[in-house]
Amino acid sequence: MSHLIAIAYDDEFKAEEVRLTLAKLQREHLIELEDAAVVVKDKDGKVKLKQAVSLPAAGAVSGSFWGLLIGVLFFAPLVGAAVGAASGALAGALQDIGVDDDFMRELGETLQPSSSALFVLVRRFTPDKVLEEVAPYGGKVLRTSLSKDQEHELQEVLSKREIKTDELAAAV
Repeated sequence: MSHLIAIAYDDEFKAEEVRLTLAKLQREHLIELEDAAVVVKDKDGKVKLKQAVSLPAAGAVSGSFWGLLIGVLFFAPLVGAAVGAASGALAGALQDIGVDDDFMRELGETLQPSSSALFVLVRRFTPDKVLEEVAPYGGKVLRTSLSKDQEHELQEVLSKREIKTDELAAAV
């Protein structure tokens, strides 16, 4: 079973850095990614989607899925009433695969200008090795299909990095 994990970062480049780290870990056989996408919200509030294209195709989610997800999350609030019904249908389709309204709302609120988010579909991974590599980047877990315990552990590891950064800033 694959897991969808979405993590937000407080700058435009961090999600891409993490994606590249995960790609390196995949080459080392420490993680098996089905697909990955990075969403960047630039300083002007423009949203860009960057999808990894070199991941294994077995069971991979198509680019249309990421386009659909990102379109509903970021552009549906901006479109007129004429498109409202269509975006409602898109949101319904996303709910069918486990992407709920709370997630969409939380992501929309979390991604401020000059920020990014990483979406990954993970088939399997070696938790201790992968977490060790991604912990330095920090981030906020927005959504995951991991168990509550696994999600808590992931957020705890990511949060430790942010605490250390805050402690360092206070010491300076």
